[in-house]
Amino acid sequence: MHTQASLLQQLQQLGIDGKGTLLMHSSMKSIGEVEGGADTVLDALTEYMKEGLLVLPTHTWSTINASNPMFHVESSPCCVGILPELFRKRPGVVRSWHPTHSVAALGRDAEAFTKDDHLFDTPCARGSAWGKLLDRQATIILVGVDLKRNTFIHGVEEWVDIPGRLTDGHEQLCTVLPDGTKIQVPSRRHCGLSWSEHFWKVDEVLEREGAMYKRKLGDAVVRVCNAAKVAEVITGMLRENPDLFSDNEPLDDLYDHTR
Repeated sequence: MHTQASLLQQLQQLGIDGKGTLLMHSSMKSIGEVEGGADTVLDALTEYMKEGLLVLPTHTWSTINASNPMFHVESSPCCVGILPELFRKRPGVVRSWHPTHSVAALGRDAEAFTKDDHLFDTPCARGSAWGKLLDRQATIILVGVDLKRNTFIHGVEEWVDIPGRLTDGHEQLCTVLPDGTKIQVPSRRHCGLSWSEHFWKVDEVLEREGAMYKRKLGDAVVRVCNAAKVAEVITGMLRENPDLFSDNEPLDDLYDHTR
């Protein structure tokens, strides 16, 4: 059985900067049996990142839409797992105000990191928390999930302006603050194919280019991603081939994004 102490030891072995910015996508089930359950995992992460910034996605894109437009910052449950759902409710955690792609942050500069996401009309705008991951040269860890769950790649597609990824029109969504204040947030949505289901294709390329490596946390395989290097590699690949994620076929083994 895994414990907070054993998880902390594994986090140290991941090579993450405890004073930097860390975002985690996760599958609690993949970690295996943990003494104290999901809260122990969060305790370990919080302890490790106590001098930095810990961020988890608290997305609501599966439930907040034109027919259910009210995103309540304090109470709308997230759709991306038990760890983010528990994390957003913890003391000191700050949740951003984006109605579909919010994040929750704890630690250094949490307020600044989450500020103003609702001012953008797209899911992963360059000025949003997703772009700030790049500015901060953050680490992104995928715990028991693969690149298909890496929202940051949606951001890279958005910043490169790949066509067909976002609706032309807006849904009239609304963010409701804890004090009841309502803020209208007209929002474009991801559309078209299930593009993220094809993100796995660049797994080997990212490893080869030094943008990602694999370790373990509990029983889970962890992909440790350097946000800046991931953005650099995938930007180059998308500029060469905007249709990179338009199919589910493996890449040529000899694919080189610099060619």
